[in-house]
Amino acid sequence: MTRSMTGFGKSVGSHAGNRISVEIRSLNSKSLEMNTRLPIAYRDKDMDLRNEVSKQAERGKIDVTISIEPGPDASSEVFNVEIIKAYAKELKSVCKTTKMSSTDELSTILRLPNALNTERNVASEQEWKSVMKLFNSAMKQFQEFREREGKVLHKDFEMRIKNIRELLKKIEKAEPARMDAVRSRLDKGLAEISNNTSIDRNRFEQEVIYYLEKIDITEEKVRLKAHLDYFDEVLRGKESAGKKLGFILQEIGREINTIGSKANDASIQRHVVEMKDELEKMKEQTANIL
Repeated sequence: MTRSMTGFGKSVGSHAGNRISVEIRSLNSKSLEMNTRLPIAYRDKDMDLRNEVSKQAERGKIDVTISIEPGPDASSEVFNVEIIKAYAKELKSVCKTTKMSSTDELSTILRLPNALNTERNVASEQEWKSVMKLFNSAMKQFQEFREREGKVLHKDFEMRIKNIRELLKKIEKAEPARMDAVRSRLDKGLAEISNNTSIDRNRFEQEVIYYLEKIDITEEKVRLKAHLDYFDEVLRGKESAGKKLGFILQEIGREINTIGSKANDASIQRHVVEMKDELEKMKEQTANIL
């Protein structure tokens, strides 16, 4: 099953009146690159989260963002009461010592460090369970997105492989005319030198055989068909295999290039150029396959 490295999933829920959002997105990458953005309360869970992502996401440049928005019914302690009491005691002592008066003690104290709980340092286990439930929901959407994108790529690969097969058939149809042209050139050359007694006939025959072998593309056509069949086989496999498909495309490209260099024929060269165009488009797509 072909799966894309591009993915997106998002899940939103609540816990203790707070709105919690989990978002997972990815782009293509040769390996697993992960970036997490977490509230301070979840920072101690960063490694656990990374391990969970690596188990399920395999490859890609992946961003995981978790955010918390306090709701109107959020149950959180806004005031650090003990700290405020200590500040009040100190403030009274200072006022008494300096003989100064404070008309708004509370306003002054609330501006001092740690008087307010602006963000928690550690989340409860129950809250983290709620977060992981949202994470699993976002991951499910993320995987489904990858599968949908993979199906689109799968169809595109099938179409382009089919196009290369059709172009190969055109090359095979053009082959007899090409060989007739080669024979005609050889016959003309033989006629010109038939009366030349200084030519070593054995050496000449060896050169002709070498030339014919050099321009023969039978092996390349057979290997190209085999590589196309293997690409189809891997593409239809149960596992997504982007790297393997990339390696097969390299072999396909090698055979196409050899056919082009050996053919020495304008019509075949045009088909080879079209093959290369299809191949380059597939290479671009395999970079985004898991």
